[in-house]
Amino acid sequence: MTIQQSIETKLNSGLQPELLEVINESHMHSVPPNSETHFKVTLVSAAFDGKRHVARHQLVYGLLGEEMGGPVHALALHTYSPQEWAQRGAAAPDSPACLGGSKQEAH
Repeated sequence: MTIQQSIETKLNSGLQPELLEVINESHMHSVPPNSETHFKVTLVSAAFDGKRHVARHQLVYGLLGEEMGGPVHALALHTYSPQEWAQRGAAAPDSPACLGGSKQEAH
């Protein structure tokens, strides 16, 4: 099972999301080809109703402890209740371009 598949399985099982999108963004960073180190997660779940962003992120990190303690270097989380998702027009923000490592612009 890939890291991405593991993330998807654990989040689906633990939060029963209405929407789950896990995107491997490792290729946008200074890592070897085919890496699984940087992910963007968009997650819509009733489990987030009434919870602040920190509590939502803690739920996700609790489910992904193994991944966060090992291969995953960065995890961009976009967590919404179903009502918040509808109010946003069902759209998550784009990830910014990486400027770290060898991708950093010379000044």
